[in-house]
Amino acid sequence: MTPARLTIAAPLLFLAACGGSDQDTSETAPASPATATSPQASTSNAPAAFATCRSCHSVEPGRNGVGPSLFGIVGTKAGDVPGYNFSPALKASGVTWDRQTLDTWLQGPMKMVPGTKMVIGVPNPEKRKEVIDYLESLK
Repeated sequence: MTPARLTIAAPLLFLAACGGSDQDTSETAPASPATATSPQASTSNAPAAFATCRSCHSVEPGRNGVGPSLFGIVGTKAGDVPGYNFSPALKASGVTWDRQTLDTWLQGPMKMVPGTKMVIGVPNPEKRKEVIDYLESLK
């Protein structure tokens, strides 16, 4: 494959791993998590570790992409984001998103809930903490 074709194919392969192509591609700047009061504020507070998540997830209320919107996700039941077509496995999981379940989920979504659509994890514990801190700020 030529370098030009590889440049085009690499993002498509990444999107295939996420399960689709409708995502927010805006860059995020590293920042410490803070309480977010609006979708714009929540985007500007995203840590660098959230960049991979942004490939499939929005942080705007009601804006689902390849994955569901993550705005206000902490404290909710898995599979409850309106307008998103969750896998039957995740809907039936009975999981409520808190620090512990998010940490386990981000270590290996398919290990925690076999049959889920999410295939990308966050193996680094410090990065998982940054992502979870950020998700807690999205209110």
